[in-house]
Amino acid sequence: MQSDGSDGTLETRLARVHGRVQGIGYREACVRRAQELGITGWVRNRMDESVELMLQGSPAQLAEMCAWLSDGMPAALVERIEVTDVQPPFARFHSFERLPTL
Repeated sequence: MQSDGSDGTLETRLARVHGRVQGIGYREACVRRAQELGITGWVRNRMDESVELMLQGSPAQLAEMCAWLSDGMPAALVERIEVTDVQPPFARFHSFERLPTL
């Protein structure tokens, strides 16, 4: 993970993005953006047509990624985003990857 100059605090958040976010390359865009920010975790489509992400990084990295989820991809029509803090202990991710649909 890239350093952003913070105190090294690692946080994990589960995010669910609702709207027109499947079939437009949203997951691939999420992977690219997460890797640019140095965030680890995963992204996958859900059967209810939402996209789910597990995000791990510094508070600043996660804030930037969550802001990007709303309006970072022009083709997406995001209706709402649900973000939940995952309390420790949590598994440590070492990369950001795309998982199969759940």
